[in-house]
Amino acid sequence: MAPTVLLLLALLVGFLLLMVRGHPKARGHLPPGPRPLPLLGNLLQIDRKGFLNSFMQVQLRAKYGDVFTVHLGPRPVVMLCGTEAIREALVDQAEAFSGRGTIAVFEPIVQGYGLIFANGERWKALRRFSLATMRDFGMGKWSVEERIQEEAQCLVEELRKSQGAPMDPTFLFQGITANIICSIVFGERFDYKDPQFLRLLDLLYQTISLISSFSSQMFQLFPGFLKYFPGTHRQVSKNLQEILDYIGQSVEKHRATLDPSNPRDFIDTYLLRMEKEKSNQQTEFGHENLTISVLSLFFAGTETSSTTLRYGFLLMLKYPHVAEKVQKEINNVIGSHRFPTLEDRTKMPYTEAVIHEIQRFSDIIPLSLPHKVTKDTWFRGYLISKNTEVYPILSSALHDPQYFKQPDTFNPDHFLDANGAVKKNEAFMPFSIGKRICLGERIARNELFLFFTTILQNFSVSSPVAPEDIDLTPKESGTLVTGT
Repeated sequence: MAPTVLLLLALLVGFLLLMVRGHPKARGHLPPGPRPLPLLGNLLQIDRKGFLNSFMQVQLRAKYGDVFTVHLGPRPVVMLCGTEAIREALVDQAEAFSGRGTIAVFEPIVQGYGLIFANGERWKALRRFSLATMRDFGMGKWSVEERIQEEAQCLVEELRKSQGAPMDPTFLFQGITANIICSIVFGERFDYKDPQFLRLLDLLYQTISLISSFSSQMFQLFPGFLKYFPGTHRQVSKNLQEILDYIGQSVEKHRATLDPSNPRDFIDTYLLRMEKEKSNQQTEFGHENLTISVLSLFFAGTETSSTTLRYGFLLMLKYPHVAEKVQKEINNVIGSHRFPTLEDRTKMPYTEAVIHEIQRFSDIIPLSLPHKVTKDTWFRGYLISKNTEVYPILSSALHDPQYFKQPDTFNPDHFLDANGAVKKNEAFMPFSIGKRICLGERIARNELFLFFTTILQNFSVSSPVAPEDIDLTPKESGTLVTGT
């Protein structure tokens, strides 16, 4: 037998063994779903454009309802569609659905450590600590509002340098949002031309694009087999390790200059907690949880807000009449002689509605991050066994026709009542909901308001492309929506 044929047979046998060993047969009585193929699962039903297109197909929900099961490779995953199903799971049964599922391309680096990827008592301890620390450094001598205002003015100076010439704001939007989280975590902001800062942002941008790609989504299906072959997963690990190396160096600098009576930032506060618990053998406050938590905060605190801003201004180019109404409200409430403040938000309902609609329409994290149930759980008559992964499809809530009259149309009136005041909408969950709601929701909301209003206070936006020709289709739509 030819060596090539033998090699192919060996690979096939290895693949089968990995799949069988790596994914035990699911227990429980799961919701219905499309029939899976052995080992391959529902691979043939997955659209080349990504998971979202596959699992939001009208025929799947029409046939199986808002709760159904698909097989990502050989393992079953429960999909939650629509506002009611997502709220029933993440709010009404919050504890049961509070586990974190695995993002395969991250796993070789994070290994269950850190704020976003941890589970059980580790996650609870890190979240309590992080919430308290972020609050302290957001409300202290130098509040988050002041940090954002300063960064907004640096942004205005950079934008003025373009002298009205067309420009791509991607880097600047990443820079301003990264600097806010860096000021809280590392205790400093970076100049936009700082080589280290440029490298970190480049690694971040590369990695987000890679994890949202179709090849990374395929890796999510068969990580046990594909990890042995070249692919985007290896570049993701390489990028993340380089960022971790920088974080490790920063931690050592903080350790060498630490003043216990005057913690400067998140890292200092964590190091003090480490010292306090050094005799506790069960402590979760070790080096790995520190570095992976900082990595998680850097990613989460930069990319989603910067992408929302970028998409938001693309929408302003597409709908210039909306931008004009926002600028009119800015002129009436703020004027041109002072910085926007968070107190202005309550007096600017139209601007607030526009920002909400940008978040809804841009749909930055369409699938949410994967959850898993922490115990055997009955849900809508089905038994979901412990550790089964669950995907709350946030996009299905943000485009829920029961809550939004024109779900596929950009319309700020979705968030305004008959009197022109901002109205609450139960389907509005861009930061997710429940126990795993985004830790930085408050900071992100403040950033979006202050950056958005500061830019439109100082500049008008226009495009050489006619509004009707502006394409809003994202480059990739996987775990995250990237690019436009």
